[in-house]
Amino acid sequence: MAIASPPTPSSSSCPRVWMITGASRGIGARIAEAALAQGDAVIATSRNAASVEQRLGAHDALLPLALNVTDEAQAQAAVQRALAHFGRIDVLVNNAGYGLLGAVEEATADEVLRLYDTNVFGLLHVTRAVLPAMRAQRAGHVVNISSLGGVQSAAGFGLYCSTKFAVEGITEALHAELAPLGIHATVVEPGYFRTEFLDSASLAVSPRVLDDYAQSAGAVREAARRINLNQPGDPVRLAQAVMQLVASPTPPLRLPLGTDTLQTIADKHAFVARETAQWRAVAASTDFPVQEAALQTA
Repeated sequence: MAIASPPTPSSSSCPRVWMITGASRGIGARIAEAALAQGDAVIATSRNAASVEQRLGAHDALLPLALNVTDEAQAQAAVQRALAHFGRIDVLVNNAGYGLLGAVEEATADEVLRLYDTNVFGLLHVTRAVLPAMRAQRAGHVVNISSLGGVQSAAGFGLYCSTKFAVEGITEALHAELAPLGIHATVVEPGYFRTEFLDSASLAVSPRVLDDYAQSAGAVREAARRINLNQPGDPVRLAQAVMQLVASPTPPLRLPLGTDTLQTIADKHAFVARETAQWRAVAASTDFPVQEAALQTA
């Protein structure tokens, strides 16, 4: 059953209009709640629009929409309905996604394709649907939710992390492409926050288990059960950080959130610096010799 649209607020009555995917729970719901609390308007999408209203309640400034981000036509239709309702979209938060737990070899091709359909292609579908309106406005902010796993991959989460590496690369390009048009792009990198991410609704687990990976991916499977609902990050504070991000006149390309992500970044940079130093001579040896290069260009 379709949900009746609330009265349309005038464009000037809401400081910002947000479109948030995966907004019925977890980080998406927290960001939607924070935006509504500060008087903004929110287009909140989920596969089931009723679940959005159940979580967020009824608000004049809330438009719940059903959206399966893997369906490009649905993404286009949702954006058109949002624009017809509110007149503009100022902030897009690409939050819809899920995790896949298991060693790279353990996952099936179908599991990998479904993961990429949501986490990467779904993000692209929604972004490409929203950007024409932002370009016409010469204003807007695309916020892509990545992960600590977009900074550094790990055993057991390699395929999930690979989707977040893709999100990082896409956002870097968007940042460069959209800046001249007055549009911002930021990738947010949360660490472990106390949401439903490690529950079965948000985390798929490869049923195939290979004993050879017991000490790597297998150990991570067990750790995920212990960590669930004991994560150190506060999702309410995360949502407030996103409010600060969007309010900034000079938002960053990357926003790491959580002390665990900050430590991961420091460790990754130190590892890359050490390894690069060890192999610098080999890396540099692959250029043409200076004299030969000069002759090649003469």
